[in-house]
Amino acid sequence: MHVRGTIRDLLAFKNLVPERNRRIDRAKATPLTEDAMGVLSQRLHPKRLHLKIASIKDETQTSRTFRLVPDPLSGTSELPPFQAGQYLSVKALCQGVRITRPYAISSAPAEAEKEGFYEITLRRMPGGFFTGYVWDNWKAGTLLETSGPEGCFCYEPLRDAPHIIGLAGGSGIGPFRSLMKDILSGGTDARLSLIYGTRLPDDIIFDAELRALVAQDPERLALQLVCSEPDESWQGPTGFLSAAVIRRLVGDVGEASFFLCGPPAMYRYLEKELKSFNLPPGRIRREAFGEIREPAGLNGFPQGTAREVFTLTVHQEGRTHTLSARGDETVLVALERANLAPPSQCRSGACGFCRSRLVAGEVYVLPDDDGRREADRIFGYFHPCASYPTSDLVIEVPPEA
Repeated sequence: MHVRGTIRDLLAFKNLVPERNRRIDRAKATPLTEDAMGVLSQRLHPKRLHLKIASIKDETQTSRTFRLVPDPLSGTSELPPFQAGQYLSVKALCQGVRITRPYAISSAPAEAEKEGFYEITLRRMPGGFFTGYVWDNWKAGTLLETSGPEGCFCYEPLRDAPHIIGLAGGSGIGPFRSLMKDILSGGTDARLSLIYGTRLPDDIIFDAELRALVAQDPERLALQLVCSEPDESWQGPTGFLSAAVIRRLVGDVGEASFFLCGPPAMYRYLEKELKSFNLPPGRIRREAFGEIREPAGLNGFPQGTAREVFTLTVHQEGRTHTLSARGDETVLVALERANLAPPSQCRSGACGFCRSRLVAGEVYVLPDDDGRREADRIFGYFHPCASYPTSDLVIEVPPEA
């Protein structure tokens, strides 16, 4: 949007209809035989990408970066552009079950445009259903199916302050690595003060690379590492990302926007800490983090249903399925375990891709993860990825898109 001044804007508005008529007069009389905008839309926002793992890099003992390139033989010849902070939703058959997992793109937008690759960085979770599978099965040359770039964890100058305070934890550093590179390449016009919390000194993802990026432009990039379980060799700040630590490392937060990316426990902790800054809600943005592993420990979760097992009656594509669901797991997990391949992308209640209809029964939705529109609440729609059963359910689920 360009604001040229009141008079010039009024004149431009007055000339809209005459300009439209002139363009109609100049247009060809023969109808278009090709949907040019549709073709462009498919290139920019494909429903599916077919990618191949080009290389794998061990970042720490528990984390790896996977470089992904197009696989023309499977139907993807080019990578659509993306904004720093977006993610890919990986579609995989894991132990015979069709599931999805969202992972932030940790490479830069310019690297996709000029060099033709995305990178995603995964941390292996102890006992993790999917990351264990990845460590055992993903090799150079493995073919993957993903969504196109998705998500809104991106800098927007019309909304966000020119100074970003980034708070990262664990593998949540991925989108900030992308943002730092984008700032250096000129794709994002902002200043980033990044505080990265790590549990152990030897588990800092991108440690040397992050320092090298800051060294290229210390006026626009700053990095502070905070360790919660330091050893005798640790030289930097210790503890958690508290309000006191943020003030000490950043100084006056002024009009800054806060960007948060990390595990759910970090979000719950920061929710309390950031209240002391008296920030408007729009000044705090957080990345989607997937399902909460142990929701029964959260305030407000219905404790009486956490250990119960409920019956789900699922209507999908003209068929009816009956399955069980635990009270401490999302409806989406129960659907996936039954191998119904429900649609999903963010797994955090934000994108609405898994939107389904609740015909009968009750679910509990964590308030922070309730991304439904008001009309959906009124007419009985819900997001299975962020909803926990509190009774037997009858639901209508769309097929996988």
